Amino acid sequence: MVTLYGKTVKREELLRSIGNMDQVGGIKLFKISDGVEKDVRVALMRTGELNLLITIDRCLDIANAEYKGVPIGWISPTGIASPYFFEPEKFGWLRGFFAGLLTTCGLTYMGAPTIDQGEELGLHGRISYSPAKLNSVGGRWEGDEYLIWIEGEMREAKVFEPNLVLKRRIESKLGEKKIRIFDEVVNEGWTKQPLMILYHINIGFPIVADGSRFVSTSRLYVPRDEEAKKDAEKYDQIHGPTKDYREKVYFHDLAVDKDGYAYAAVINEGLLDGIGVYVKFRKDQLNRFVEWKMLGEGTYVIGMEPANALVIGRDKERKWGTLQYIFPQEHRRFELEIGVMVGEEIRSFKEKVTAITHGVKPRMIESVEEFIEETKSHSK
Repeated sequence: MVTLYGKTVKREELLRSIGNMDQVGGIKLFKISDGVEKDVRVALMRTGELNLLITIDRCLDIANAEYKGVPIGWISPTGIASPYFFEPEKFGWLRGFFAGLLTTCGLTYMGAPTIDQGEELGLHGRISYSPAKLNSVGGRWEGDEYLIWIEGEMREAKVFEPNLVLKRRIESKLGEKKIRIFDEVVNEGWTKQPLMILYHINIGFPIVADGSRFVSTSRLYVPRDEEAKKDAEKYDQIHGPTKDYREKVYFHDLAVDKDGYAYAAVINEGLLDGIGVYVKFRKDQLNRFVEWKMLGEGTYVIGMEPANALVIGRDKERKWGTLQYIFPQEHRRFELEIGVMVGEEIRSFKEKVTAITHGVKPRMIESVEEFIEETKSHSK
């Protein structure tokens, strides 16, 4: 059964009412024709609830995302810059950071620019600038449900060094207001490689607004630096755009439900009947969580970032003994669900969070080093 426009309909009933599935949902491929976005391939996925612009030439990441016309993600000034504009040095990555609902960071490094074992590493890695080789795109009926998907592969490779492939599938169903992301990283080379991955989920106006809240299953958190220590007890509170605001970053250790899932969301109960965006993921796959609180003018966004490392640099992970590796021919899987919740669904989500945390507020750790020591057992 499909629930569409507030009504539950059977497959046959729906098909008798339309001429083509494109009338109500599906996926189409396009190419952008102007500016720094010229010739960038994209896919428009429509579920009847969500409209998603998936950037084929930028790692199958997700730029614009809307729920019934309400924008979900924050869009930066850079546009969906062609991958050929990539600047790997230092903070050059930011020149093409369109943000959107999802930007992927990694694969052999991510986080702050640094030097690791003599290798100079820029911000957040190469994979988000990697074009996809598409494997499958489409929609089909499975009983009374209509499945919509896109699949492709991105590669991070260099002669004599890494040969990693990211295989990604994004799927949803007609009538759903959530997507599922299935990622598999494969080391097709013959030497072990560092593996660092972060899912940069960026929520913006109007969900981010004065009075909105960040809600999660956090049990511990630590401010990244001195700036984040200012008003650190208000890590979950959101105010209006502020002149000269400097970003605040918090590292969280999230509690999980009985099935091993952690949860986080940005919720605005003052918009419509209440609306929020959540992420659900397995902590045994992504043991770290970063909150990016950037409430400046124009750059007005809350980032929810499941990851397998912090964002201080690969050299620091190596020093701490928390740097993860992927071995020759090894496959590593990562799964996430990103969705919209409205009305009573928000209350249910908050009750779930309370059940997982037992209503206990997260404890703040004073230093990142203490945080690392206390959570090291959760690192792989």
